[in-house]
Amino acid sequence: MAKRYEQIADTLRTEIRAGQLNPGDRLPSETALAERFKVSVPTIRQALGVIQGEGLVEKRHGTGNFVRRPRTTIHRTNERHQWEKDRVRQPQSERVKTGATEHDTGLVVDDLVFHAEYQAATATEDLAQAFDVPVGTELVERRYQTRYNREDAPFSLVRSYLVRDTVSSNPDLLDAANEPWPGGTQSQLHTIGIELDRITERVTARPPTVEEAESLGLTAGVSVLIVRKTSFDTQGRVVELSDITLPGDRTEMLFTTPLSRW
Repeated sequence: MAKRYEQIADTLRTEIRAGQLNPGDRLPSETALAERFKVSVPTIRQALGVIQGEGLVEKRHGTGNFVRRPRTTIHRTNERHQWEKDRVRQPQSERVKTGATEHDTGLVVDDLVFHAEYQAATATEDLAQAFDVPVGTELVERRYQTRYNREDAPFSLVRSYLVRDTVSSNPDLLDAANEPWPGGTQSQLHTIGIELDRITERVTARPPTVEEAESLGLTAGVSVLIVRKTSFDTQGRVVELSDITLPGDRTEMLFTTPLSRW
């Protein structure tokens, strides 16, 4: 049986989703809500904590609780990688029209604000093991953020790594000024003759760091999803690795697994 604070959270959630409380509206005070539901203020705070964790409400210190404006949802599926590969050999005039973020959000190129930073890095023990290279091997570290131009926070925080010796034959792959690259990473690798065979994604969840919560615009109680994406070429070699931090209140992940028939 649901606890009282869970029942109250469900009522408030229903009212918000039904439009009885609109984005930007201030909720009644905690005392007023306690009187309405005939419970204590701590019980109301528990209920509010639930819907804050879902991203429906934000608490503004000294002001009160407000209905949060819905943010664009990220629909991330494992089919996105084949979609990206299918585009690799299309002309640049086609690839430049859309990208993976547009694929995941339903937005278009002109809706987005993109930011990329490149820097030199060396392989830590974790990265060296993933790439099967010695610790200290030179890497290219790439950081990406993309946001909807009507919102303040990016959809994700991406940190991507390439082995410098693998990609240095094309100097364009070492320069952030060439971003956003039409077609994304698979198209970049195609310029040096690399075809991807498979991509693995390991998904975990945890509370955000203070920096992540601030960057992603998270309310208290919202977790982040961490995706470790590893890209293998047709020789079985790891050629790219990304750590992707996704906000738990606006990310939907769908995995479709075809099953062989008997």
